Amino acid sequence: MSITLDQFKLKDRTAVVTGGAGLLGAEFCRALAEAGASVAVVDLNAEAAERAADDLTRAGYLARAVAADITRPEALAGMIQRVLSTFGRLDILVNSAGLDPKFDPEALAKGISPGRFEDYPLEQWNQALAVNLTGMFLVTQACIQPMLAQGKRGSIINLCSTYGLNGPDQRIYRKQGRPQTFKPVYYSVTKAGVLGFTKYLAAYYAGTEIRVNALTPGGVFNQHDETFVANYSAKTILGRMARKDEMNGALLFLASDASSYMTGANVVVDGGWSAW
Repeated sequence: MSITLDQFKLKDRTAVVTGGAGLLGAEFCRALAEAGASVAVVDLNAEAAERAADDLTRAGYLARAVAADITRPEALAGMIQRVLSTFGRLDILVNSAGLDPKFDPEALAKGISPGRFEDYPLEQWNQALAVNLTGMFLVTQACIQPMLAQGKRGSIINLCSTYGLNGPDQRIYRKQGRPQTFKPVYYSVTKAGVLGFTKYLAAYYAGTEIRVNALTPGGVFNQHDETFVANYSAKTILGRMARKDEMNGALLFLASDASSYMTGANVVVDGGWSAW
């Protein structure tokens, strides 16, 4: 029996993190690297992926940027080829890429104002399904092959959301004197689908050491305005939004041997949002 803390170590393992240059994705890359893993920072934004990988490299970790569109199978084939040629193996997949309508200053500056269900555009619905569900499906298909070839062993972590567990409370997006904005329909639907996908894969790979689990974060603070922070925080037991690094412990637990007897599960880190 190993020492408990040793079970969290990821020495000689390689992790692929999609959306690796994002707010949480970059944190996940850092946490995995700090635990000893080699990390492939996969992102649609090539420059952002390079910056994230360079930050890890300067800190003394082994990381490489890989630009890839997760909705294109040919791009994912190239991504896998580069990961294997660089690191020689693939042990961990973190499906963190996805479309998420934000209510932070950057999103508002771009004019992003999610609309009501009654006239929600079909084009945006289809795009969200292509990224949040089909993209996750395609990435996992691509990454599972090396895991099967390496003795049917690996850990897959799919990012869900509290809105995949509960319907959004649209009241928290209200601001006095401004038009109502909405968390759009696709977000809850696709994140609920992530849970179904997770359970399907966990059951499908029964009899192997390929484990598939979900991680469900609550709202993470990203320079949101005071009104939104107050509205959101009032719905959590801990009375605040999450810091961006507060998902890392759960992510590392799921990626490592510390969770060796866990598959098909969902780890919720939401400050108590879903508990009342």
